[in-house]
Amino acid sequence: MFDVLVHNWAIVAIAFTTVMLIVVPALVILKYVRISLNIMRTTRPPLVRNPLDYDRLTGEYVHFPAYDGMRLTGMIIRADPRSPRKGMIIFAHEFCSDMHSCARYCRPLRDVGYDVFTFDFRGHGQSAADPAYTPRQWVTDRDLHDMRGAIAFVLEWLAQRGLPREVGLFGISRGACAAILAADETPEIRAIVADGAYSTDRTIEYFMKRWAYIFATVRVVYENHHPLFWRFLRWCMLVFARREFRCNFPSVRKVIRRLKPRPILFIHGEKDSFLPVEQSRQLYALAGQPKYLWIAPGAKHNQAAIRHPQRYAELTVRFFDQHLGRAEARLPPAPAQPSSVALSETVA
Repeated sequence: MFDVLVHNWAIVAIAFTTVMLIVVPALVILKYVRISLNIMRTTRPPLVRNPLDYDRLTGEYVHFPAYDGMRLTGMIIRADPRSPRKGMIIFAHEFCSDMHSCARYCRPLRDVGYDVFTFDFRGHGQSAADPAYTPRQWVTDRDLHDMRGAIAFVLEWLAQRGLPREVGLFGISRGACAAILAADETPEIRAIVADGAYSTDRTIEYFMKRWAYIFATVRVVYENHHPLFWRFLRWCMLVFARREFRCNFPSVRKVIRRLKPRPILFIHGEKDSFLPVEQSRQLYALAGQPKYLWIAPGAKHNQAAIRHPQRYAELTVRFFDQHLGRAEARLPPAPAQPSSVALSETVA
């Protein structure tokens, strides 16, 4: 045996080098892919309040199909009759909530003349559950099917009543992501409010970096790493995630790059410890004009409307008034290079 090794030392050296350069890194990557998948399974955003904590808005319950046929439940909330009608807004709730959370965000819009359509994503509230799919905090192709189904239903509802086929979208966290994704192929979407939006691929990379130092046994994995390492690890993780969870995870970042310019207002809590402010800032940088960004001082995840209710109502009403409704209110234009002070205190 020793003689064989001596006479074939070159082959042995090549084989050993191959193992060290391919097999070992592959095992390391697989280890951290498993860790990342566990983060996707167990990481849940903080739920500040239960929908039952709000005074609900009332309306007409309806049923409609998602784009893939799943039966969903929604509600049409008509505008305050004392105000002239301004338009229709579709509300997309956050993960682990339901259609009634729109009361926290949309009541001021309803009061000034906007109809609101709110609905339950599959597996939430009164909508049917998909036995082959478990809803998660990360936006998936199923959420996009639900969002597109809601938009199609509302556009048909408007057409039947002779009303303009124009709508605004108002989404919270995962719902904000679904709204941006759905707007890509829907020109009838005139304006979008995205509170706590993110791109799954970049967020997953953020969580991998955030938790790697706890689980890593090889320091090189989380120290002096090359950006390409994290991108490759992110790609591997999403490949495994698609197979395990049986769904796709569309990239909001990629969609917003090709999204035809339309007004969008990004909102993010300054103290959001679940999704860092940089998520909305990155999306804001990629979006076309007109675009606005408000970093709510002191607010945590999905808490901007709770921490600053008057300011939140003022900005969302003025935004839709300018880009969807008929009011005279106007938002200030976005500067080419907004300062950090402007971003943290006002709409930029």
